[in-house]
Amino acid sequence: MVSKSSLHIHWYPGHIAKAERQLKEKLNLVDVIIEVRDSRIPLSSSYANIEKLLGNKPRLLLLNKADLVDKNELKKWAEYLKNSTGCPVVVTDARGAKDLNLVVKYAVELSEPKIQALMAKGLLRRPARAMVVGLPNVGKSSVINKLTKSSKTKTGSKAGVTRQQQWVRINPKLELLDTPGIIPTRQDNQEQAAKLAFVSSVSENAYSPEPVAKALLNMLKDKQDVKDYYKVDDLTLENIAIKRNWIIKGESPDTERTAIYVLKDFREGRLGLFILDEMPVE
Repeated sequence: MVSKSSLHIHWYPGHIAKAERQLKEKLNLVDVIIEVRDSRIPLSSSYANIEKLLGNKPRLLLLNKADLVDKNELKKWAEYLKNSTGCPVVVTDARGAKDLNLVVKYAVELSEPKIQALMAKGLLRRPARAMVVGLPNVGKSSVINKLTKSSKTKTGSKAGVTRQQQWVRINPKLELLDTPGIIPTRQDNQEQAAKLAFVSSVSENAYSPEPVAKALLNMLKDKQDVKDYYKVDDLTLENIAIKRNWIIKGESPDTERTAIYVLKDFREGRLGLFILDEMPVE
């Protein structure tokens, strides 16, 4: 549970409205959505009422950054999300490419009803069109780069599409919009907001490091691996600062510097392999 004391993370409504508008413009161009989530927060890295935002587009879920979490726990989450959303779920990470064939396979299959409907109107079969969407910093660009790595052929602008929108032919059956759709971080839940800050899905301008790092340490307070990493018995910024000898004038622990390093340690996987969300009880 994230402590709410002194924790306040905020977004600007104008930025949110602009992001939503840009996303909806792109949605009109595609047959299938590839939604990327962060495996460390498989629920919190989704958008509230995402079905309403994305409309009736078929959706494939990617649990990205899988190398930063416990594999067995992630398997349980993949099964849960498959059952609760009705969407196929694929686990991915930045290193391997084994998952790519599965992503392409599902994207083509999910697009087939739309392709069949177009053919029923007398149009020729065309490749399925997909777009990668997700909250900031969940790994959308890395997914796009992996999918397009061996497919450098850009098919150019489509009719009615702005010149900036470029399509890449992944294979004869699938084309990918080469720019991601950014789902805006919009919610009033500060616990969810804190988790997004933990994984850098929130701009650093929206929060102060100290309360966010304190909230993270509070979530990890019972993790012995984290205590061992910092060589402290009680996970506080003050204790970690003193242990590292990070002291400022007046012999006070430098909690601001410590907070920045704690968040960096977590984001880079040094503290252990954790999923911070709790699976809802059925």
